[in-house]
Amino acid sequence: MAASRQPQLGELLAEARRAFREEFGAEPELAVSAPGRVNLIGEHTDYNQGLVLPMALELVTVMVGSPRADSLVSLLTTSEDADDPRRLQFPLPTAQRSLEPGTPQWANYVKGVIQHYPAVSLPGFSAVVVSSVPLGGGLSSSAALEVATYTFLQQLCPDSGAIAARAQVCQRAEHSFAGVPCGIMDQLITLLAQKDHALLIDCRSLETSLVPLSDPKLAVLITNSNVRHSLGSSEYPLRRCQCEEVARALGKESLREVQLEELEAGRELVSKEGFRRARHVIGEIRRTAQAAAALSHGDYRAFGRLMVESHYSLRDDYEVSCPELDQLVQAALSAPGVYGSRMTGGGFGGCTVTLVEASTASQAMQHIQAQYSGTATFYLSQAADGAKVLHL
Repeated sequence: MAASRQPQLGELLAEARRAFREEFGAEPELAVSAPGRVNLIGEHTDYNQGLVLPMALELVTVMVGSPRADSLVSLLTTSEDADDPRRLQFPLPTAQRSLEPGTPQWANYVKGVIQHYPAVSLPGFSAVVVSSVPLGGGLSSSAALEVATYTFLQQLCPDSGAIAARAQVCQRAEHSFAGVPCGIMDQLITLLAQKDHALLIDCRSLETSLVPLSDPKLAVLITNSNVRHSLGSSEYPLRRCQCEEVARALGKESLREVQLEELEAGRELVSKEGFRRARHVIGEIRRTAQAAAALSHGDYRAFGRLMVESHYSLRDDYEVSCPELDQLVQAALSAPGVYGSRMTGGGFGGCTVTLVEASTASQAMQHIQAQYSGTATFYLSQAADGAKVLHL
């Protein structure tokens, strides 16, 4: 069985240029891309100031466009999964009039970045968005669109901010325009990723370190359950609130500062549910540090064990898995050549990530699909580069 064939960057760029010509009657002058990401381990730790270990994917969002003489923004997306309308026009924000989120939802990510972009003299522009990152699959189509937008705006009107500040603008856009109180991981990996490496991110200090991931005998398999989730639903903000309540009850700024022994000692101070949520986060931060070390040493079996522990913790303590994800993980763990597997992303649907021997990846996919009650989509991806300016 083969992984789903995804369009290459050159094909996406050609599609975007074609759509721009048809919509605006001219060739675009600018082009950028930003990747989706998969988090190998470290789930729901970023907004708790913990550690995460994502890698960028070869699935990307491309934005092409040109400046305009007026102060309007005219957008088109070719994504069939995006909500309607697929094209819209709105004026740039001014000191008197801010942009507001609205419909379509996909455009809110673009609007949010425009609203929070640090330069004051943005020109109007026309742009087309084309993407191979699946929407709602837990592979951060939102951060790919935010960072693509930011990188595009830099070509129109350069900024002087550090990379961390750029990531924070994109994060703020997601908070205020999509209503998702996400951590900083997705935006940082999308900006900073390097080919053949995962990136260990400390979400408290924003320090990052590259972890080699280039062994040709190893494959990273992403399996989309094709169960859609919306992180804007009540569960994601609720988990974040629960974590903050436990940290407060224990007199700490965040769960990053809490040791497992301290949580056990303070069990009476927190709810049973809060205790389980915190136990996941504290354990997951420790697992992520151990996993980065294991990957650095090429100890794939240890890495795989930590992935499985992570999944069970997300399922039982954090309660963000679902029957489809559990089924995919169990199927993967009984497939040949698999080191480990876990749900990835916010949960309640989306994808699993599996570390597997490259030589058995095809058999593993076949085995997983045979065991899965739904229809899965498979992606095999190398660790890819972050956002970049494309030459037309």
